[in-house]
Amino acid sequence: MICPPESQSRFFDLRGMRHHLRSWGDLARPWIFLGTGWLDCSASFGPLVAGLLDDYHVVSPDWRGTGLSEWPVDGYWFANYLADVDALLAALDAPERLHFVGHSMGAQVLSLYVGARPEKARSLVLLDGLLLPDRPPGMAPQQYRRWLHQVATPRPPKVYANFETLAQRIRSQHPQLDDAWALFIAHCWGAADADGQIRLLADPKHLHNMPTLHRLAESQAMWAEVTAPVLFIEAGRQAVNSPWEQTERPPRYTAFSKAAQCQVETLPEAGHMLHWDAPAATAGLIRAFLKSIADRT
Repeated sequence: MICPPESQSRFFDLRGMRHHLRSWGDLARPWIFLGTGWLDCSASFGPLVAGLLDDYHVVSPDWRGTGLSEWPVDGYWFANYLADVDALLAALDAPERLHFVGHSMGAQVLSLYVGARPEKARSLVLLDGLLLPDRPPGMAPQQYRRWLHQVATPRPPKVYANFETLAQRIRSQHPQLDDAWALFIAHCWGAADADGQIRLLADPKHLHNMPTLHRLAESQAMWAEVTAPVLFIEAGRQAVNSPWEQTERPPRYTAFSKAAQCQVETLPEAGHMLHWDAPAATAGLIRAFLKSIADRT
């Protein structure tokens, strides 16, 4: 049975929106700021966080448009996520320096944030992230046309008859999960609406393309500003761990040229959702890395 540790929920009105943040553990311990992946939310990281609480205080926002945070009117841009992190840290009166851990999209967000604010990071841990494909300028007209069409024809929120139905849907996409795990995720991702149906908490506008293109060279320039030690944790068991990824990862890692240390670890038993497939093992790698940093300082 899955029993995530007890967390505290707080809401902040920042940058014109209501943001939800979940925290776990003793405030007096060193802080970890945890950034979730695309469409995910802080609640689903509870089992991973359980393996960190003996030594750390963990805070994790529901990114705008996910979990219990408000949905913006327009859409989603990486610059807004960075500004949200800055505003949340100020509102929390966080320590001057803390550890940043990001999964997937959260890895992209926090790697850019730490590049912009290198003085704030004691370390940076990236869980199976940094794999947004480079987009050449010639794709811009098509990208903007697609985005304009999506804005003009918005998707309705996804609803399910009950949590069990949502859990079945989650298992169809993630067959490695057992029934209990899938039902746990369903309760993290959904909530009952006025009609008793289960509505996904993630804004369907997340499925829109961003109008702007991802330029790898810009990300690499930001990563080159990171000075803290960096740990990359890769998922070893996933269908998308393609030859393209194996080719793309090394130059992205070497872009962290000013980092005090770069270390790569792989979890062979885990797919992309490391915090679902191997929460204890993932937490163990994070703790060992952070301890190695502390032992040297």
